[in-house]
Amino acid sequence: MSPISILILILSYFSVLILFSYFTGKKSDSSNDSFFKANKQSPWYLVAFGMIGSSLSGVTFISVPGKVEGSQFVYFQIVLGYIIGYFIIATILLPLYYKLNLTSIYTYLEDRFGKFSYKTGAWFFIISRTVGSNLRLLLVADVLQTLVFEPLGISYWITVSVTILLIWLYTFKSGIKTIIWTDTLQTFFMLLSVGICIVVVSEDLGVNISNFSQFIADSSFSKTFFFDNVQAPTYFWKQFLSGIFIAIVMTGLDQDMMQKNLTCKSLKDAQKNMLWFTIVLTIVNFFFLVLGLLFTEYALKYGIDAHGDALFPILANKHLGIVVAFSFLLGLIAAAYSSADSALTSLTTSFSIDILDIEKKYDTNTQVKIRKRIHLMFVFVSIFVILFFKYAFNDSSIIDKVLKFAGFTYGPLLGLYTFGLFTKFNVKDKLVPLIAITAVVLSLLLNIFSEDWFGFKFGFEILIVNGLLTFLGLILIRRK
Repeated sequence: MSPISILILILSYFSVLILFSYFTGKKSDSSNDSFFKANKQSPWYLVAFGMIGSSLSGVTFISVPGKVEGSQFVYFQIVLGYIIGYFIIATILLPLYYKLNLTSIYTYLEDRFGKFSYKTGAWFFIISRTVGSNLRLLLVADVLQTLVFEPLGISYWITVSVTILLIWLYTFKSGIKTIIWTDTLQTFFMLLSVGICIVVVSEDLGVNISNFSQFIADSSFSKTFFFDNVQAPTYFWKQFLSGIFIAIVMTGLDQDMMQKNLTCKSLKDAQKNMLWFTIVLTIVNFFFLVLGLLFTEYALKYGIDAHGDALFPILANKHLGIVVAFSFLLGLIAAAYSSADSALTSLTTSFSIDILDIEKKYDTNTQVKIRKRIHLMFVFVSIFVILFFKYAFNDSSIIDKVLKFAGFTYGPLLGLYTFGLFTKFNVKDKLVPLIAITAVVLSLLLNIFSEDWFGFKFGFEILIVNGLLTFLGLILIRRK
């Protein structure tokens, strides 16, 4: 596809999203209740389907298939852990959030421990989501820059700025209410793209419905379970347990993901949403790995030098024809922006409610004005973060960085919620920020030096260690 044709595709795609936002915004006001909670009128099946796109993002779309060559299906061990994590969310966290009728889930920490704990939890989310969501978007911006904007002589910073401003354009009025609908559309585009790519590559490799399963099973890249080396980061129980806790913190303790759940009409609807979301997400992740296997086999068959995060873009745009190229770009854009738009909205929600306390300090009209300013502020924050990481840490395999970063930033949230839910102790609230920061620092040191000290290298399970250190620190500052 030529740069001009790709640009037309991108503009057409955003035109559809803006049209969706116009009709959803037309049926609602611009109040904070609509922006933050969609007036609690979202159909659970739309929420479940749309959450798939938000959970996967452009990182999954590119990095998961790209990892198959080097690590086979090891990522599916983490996905299996997600199932347990989502069950815990549906049975423990969602009932709590609905019982307290929360807009921001971090309000729970104020009720349980106090103001300092509340602000600590909110700040850790804001930092984590700001960096994590923009790392995901950076990967997609790189691809679009290479394929479209660089040949047209457009600078990288302009590419990033315009794409984020387009997200702001279709979310600024109705926020989460618009996103529930646009995410559903974007998830559909993404899954359609994956399906088309699998069919086209399978046909070239001589794989059909009758021998599809056997082809996958016989491939050397489909090994899924790793029990042979307990010290390796790929060891099954490390990956599985990490998956449980990654799901809990990156969904159940994440304002972005829970904000969608809290727009459902009732707890029962939200739990049905989580059940179907879990089933479909597990299947979709498996097919992303299958896509990576097929692409890797295809590259080997034709001697194509494409690896890691470059595998999917190179094959789609240079070797598999116009249909796959079109599908790849459509799916990539859909995956990237279904994650980025909800992140922008959840960051606006958390900063407005948790940090600025707008619901407690201002009248309704002033709240709306402040929320709009904060929403625009995070547009510029996102542009800065992407450009910073682009030029300071420009390397590949972003999915590892996102999950590892989550281990350090979500760990204190895991410790705080675990302590709050499973003990009856209170804490010395003013010391909680110190405990959380100390836990992160100790986790970083363990991650860097553990192999030298203990002969043991941490993987994503550093999240569990971080949460445990926070929990132990809270015990030290407990009060009766």
